[in-house]
Amino acid sequence: MSKSGGIGVRPARPADGPEWRRLRRLLWPDADDGEVDVFFRDGGVPHFSRFAVFVADRGDGRLAGFVEASARSYAEGCDTTPVAFIEGWFVDEDRRRSGVGAALFRAAENWARRQGFSEIGSDALIGNDVSIAAHKALGYDEVERIVCFAKKL
Repeated sequence: MSKSGGIGVRPARPADGPEWRRLRRLLWPDADDGEVDVFFRDGGVPHFSRFAVFVADRGDGRLAGFVEASARSYAEGCDTTPVAFIEGWFVDEDRRRSGVGAALFRAAENWARRQGFSEIGSDALIGNDVSIAAHKALGYDEVERIVCFAKKL
């Protein structure tokens, strides 16, 4: 477990489920809580070959953040396929700007290297200036901006 600001970053464990769900709901209010259960199927053995979750452990049973990474067939700005991708990243407000977020990203990047990936992608909503700045501070290059559309039928 790596340490950042007194908080350890490690792979998620089944006991982290309630706290991981709490953090996911803060990032994605409409998130499906069942995804956490699916991650720990087969007796709590995470399926790190296609999806990984790392958590920032406060040491008292609570988490301070998480990062979810996966293998995708494509990511904007990446030349290889498949490619590692940061699916979600969140740090509790009281631990932001303390190195916890960077430690979570490093854990995901290390996982990607171990899986044999040579690139990793990520994204942020176009108006999320804080996340965009954080990505850039971590060495990520902005490669594209898109506008998405939908129409109810």
